Amino acid sequence: MTLPSMSLGDVEHSERVTTVVVTRDGREQLERTIPRHSAPLVVVDNGSTDGSADLVRTLAPDATVIELDHDLGAVARNIGAYAASTPYVAFADDDSWWAPCSLDLAADVLDTHADIGVIAARLLVGEDAHLDPFCEEVGRSPLPCFPDVPGTSILDFVARAVVVRRSALLEVGGFDPLLGGEGERVALDIADSGRRLCYLPDVVARHEPADGRVTEATRARMRARGEVLTAVMRRPARVAVRRAVRHVRRGSPDALGVLDALRRLPLALARRRTIGSDTETQARLVDLVAERGLPGDWTPARQRISTPV
Repeated sequence: MTLPSMSLGDVEHSERVTTVVVTRDGREQLERTIPRHSAPLVVVDNGSTDGSADLVRTLAPDATVIELDHDLGAVARNIGAYAASTPYVAFADDDSWWAPCSLDLAADVLDTHADIGVIAARLLVGEDAHLDPFCEEVGRSPLPCFPDVPGTSILDFVARAVVVRRSALLEVGGFDPLLGGEGERVALDIADSGRRLCYLPDVVARHEPADGRVTEATRARMRARGEVLTAVMRRPARVAVRRAVRHVRRGSPDALGVLDALRRLPLALARRRTIGSDTETQARLVDLVAERGLPGDWTPARQRISTPV
């Protein structure tokens, strides 16, 4: 891999937040999103063959560009986080970016609240900037609010719309290669370490996905695989079984995701470390609301999420 030196920009958040962009053959998307990012910027190229890395060097000469020999999936985020020298890291995909002032606000909150490890952003999708369904879910989180913690308490996040305390992420091992871009396992581990995770709607990320890059069927399959494997790795066995059964009942492609999870079961069991009782209690509450919904017109959350984390 290639790891050139990086010059910091003069933006206010430059000494506090590094944006880490992960891409694979995303040249077309990078052409419109890279100019929207501020320094310091790290771009991790997951083995692209379309000249993505060279384009980034042209558009952002001060960026750190890390070229991987092959696709490492979500592990590329860990590589980007290790390359960062700031206390906080904001993640993005090649088709997403951060709204002006959002990273400054996130850094201010993290500076003020040392116990917060993760800030999940409000994610606006498409040219019409509609709210990502995941944000609708976490915005109604059943977890208790704490007077000393801003925003809404959460136990999950969308990886392309999150700002993390770098030390908190690396202490729990970062993202797992078994789970793709799933944020739940990272969120559970950070919560279990004693850190808080919150959703702050004033921190905003934008996402304009390219048509056809990832189909809805692929998203559903990846989501099912990630949910089952996360439960195997961190939750009681009954939770993993319940999740597997629920996805199988939905039919393909969710059932294919469960099959993918079964193929990875030995590796997941080798990584198994159940979370503590306090975190498990919170996770059970989230599961209960996700499966049964809340009074009113809110439908069960796990049937509504359309964007993978």
